[in-house]
Amino acid sequence: MPSVTTATTKTSTSIQNDGRLQLTGHEPPFGDWRDDLVRDGYAVIKGAIPPERAQAYADEMFSWLEDFHLGFDRNDLSTAREKHLPIINEKGMCWWYSLAHEDFVWKIRAEPGVVGAFEKVYGTKDLIVSFDAVNFSLPGRNDIAPNKPWPHQDQNPDTRGFRCLQGLVNILPNGPQDGGLIVCKGGHLLSEQFHQEMKDEPRIKGFFDEWYGYTDAGMKWLDNHGLKWHKVSVEPGDLIVWDSRTPHYNLPSSSTRPRFCVYTCYMPVADVTQDDLRRKKEAFEGYRTTSHWPNATFVGPADAIRDGKPCPYNRKQPTRKPCLGERGYRLTGIPYIR
Repeated sequence: MPSVTTATTKTSTSIQNDGRLQLTGHEPPFGDWRDDLVRDGYAVIKGAIPPERAQAYADEMFSWLEDFHLGFDRNDLSTAREKHLPIINEKGMCWWYSLAHEDFVWKIRAEPGVVGAFEKVYGTKDLIVSFDAVNFSLPGRNDIAPNKPWPHQDQNPDTRGFRCLQGLVNILPNGPQDGGLIVCKGGHLLSEQFHQEMKDEPRIKGFFDEWYGYTDAGMKWLDNHGLKWHKVSVEPGDLIVWDSRTPHYNLPSSSTRPRFCVYTCYMPVADVTQDDLRRKKEAFEGYRTTSHWPNATFVGPADAIRDGKPCPYNRKQPTRKPCLGERGYRLTGIPYIR
């Protein structure tokens, strides 16, 4: 089991939940990045992690890839091939190998500038975090399937209003040609209208209920309503947040620079059930990955598949188990289990 540096008896479990944003588009101005979030459905928090710490995390991420000893070399990106790497899908995501619970991933989740952004939106410090994937998008990956657009929103269209704020912590420089997140600006404000008018459109099957894929007809609807797609460019240590109703996907790189980021999503403890928390505890103690929804509605498979069989390099635990302080341990949700 992961080690915890702060005794759980010192962890308060009283739940506060004051003044969360509703993201209706009618909020008064805040004078900060929240105005962008309200208007556009996404925002960039500059320097959520100081650049020197972002560089240290980048080094740890490169080392994690190299430590499989399969031949990947950060200084020779021609080695970015499946035979030299753990399994990473065409969108750059790595879900397996207990990566979601590596110590450096947990340190990123507990960064004050990252958690603090979500506290501002939800109006509470009582949050839990997802055990989400890590993105290693390496240039020149013509050895795997191409990354085709997959426009989607990460919220069940049968539910209404703002429910979940997604996030990613950017680790390497990520400019216009370097691939990465593309968002449909303002799409969150038309989400309910879209799903009402497009309710008879056949749905694309997702891997769980909190996902909706846009068909060609859906994309045309967005265009007809004046909504434009925007590639978000960011620097190391920047945090991107977006309303789960905002249509989005990621673009492949057309440059020679890799893209590294860690997906981070938090939600108030007040929004989850005791069953959710117990499921999170099992995922935490089993070093399992979840979707971006922190209530662990979906827990991913433990093993990566290589050539149709379980990858021989699968790991049942991280190489460096997380050493959590009180803040990090609270984010697991375990202290809130009654």
